[in-house]
Amino acid sequence: MSSGQSFIDQGDDDPRIRRPRRPTRMRVSRTASIVPHNSIAGRTLMLLIAIMTFLSCITLGGVVLVQKSAIAWSSEVGREVTIQVRPIEGQDMDSNLRASKSIAEAIPGVGAVRIMTEAESGKLLEPWLGAGLDLSLLSIPRLISVELSDPREFNADQLSENLATIKGATLDTHSAWRQQLNAMSGTMVLTGVLVLLLILVATILAVVFATRGTMASNRTIVDVLHFIGASNGFIAGEFQDRFLNIGLRGGAAGGAGAVLFFLVVGTISANYLPSEAGSQLSAFFGRFSLGWDGLLLLILVVPVIGGLTALTSRLTVRRFLTQIS
Repeated sequence: MSSGQSFIDQGDDDPRIRRPRRPTRMRVSRTASIVPHNSIAGRTLMLLIAIMTFLSCITLGGVVLVQKSAIAWSSEVGREVTIQVRPIEGQDMDSNLRASKSIAEAIPGVGAVRIMTEAESGKLLEPWLGAGLDLSLLSIPRLISVELSDPREFNADQLSENLATIKGATLDTHSAWRQQLNAMSGTMVLTGVLVLLLILVATILAVVFATRGTMASNRTIVDVLHFIGASNGFIAGEFQDRFLNIGLRGGAAGGAGAVLFFLVVGTISANYLPSEAGSQLSAFFGRFSLGWDGLLLLILVVPVIGGLTALTSRLTVRRFLTQIS
């Protein structure tokens, strides 16, 4: 071993010789977002979006319930017609009822035909005339319920023409009632859709003001980013990601609250309301059950609200940056 090599080896092991320290590797922290994550404005906007989502889901759920009930009503009314036999002096009511029943049974598309008793007719009039009224003192028509086995095969004109041979017998196809029912349900659905659109517009305006407020409070950071060469797309993307997170979290909270609301109200209406109140509620909203398709619509509201929040924020930021450039 040479002397030079020996000197180097001894120098490496000699603690008296101070060697220069190797540079240590610096730990680089993750880049922080330019949009504050726990600001008061962000929490307030999240709460506002949750409320708007809850109202949107309630409105949409009401529209679904009304639409389903209207379809069920129309289908039920469309499968039944009624024959009215008015009492006429000199005519035997029982004979006219039996003759009308026979005529109805001979019409194609007719299923079951049943003559309603006087007690059943009295129950139909109780909401208007009250209970315990002696109907024998009044000239009230007797009713015959006709259920249709095939509404497409049934010929109402033919039945009306055949009933004309019996004095006092007329056919009621409930067409006027069905038209009013369809008009009422259509009006309620249109009103619900308009309310839903107004809620979405209010949500958009709230996001716009929140975004502009956040941009104004972070104007210095935005100017620095512009100075170092950050593009408008990068800055807008930062705000978009932040507001998308706010929209999804607020929307999820509001959507979950709406689903819970319908489940609780449905359970109460089915098990705890008095029979009269429950029957009135079911008359308007059916069993107050949205079904899987209705629940799916409510769940879809959450990503729609989140996407709308992110898109609104991005467009607002780009417009703001264009104005200050």
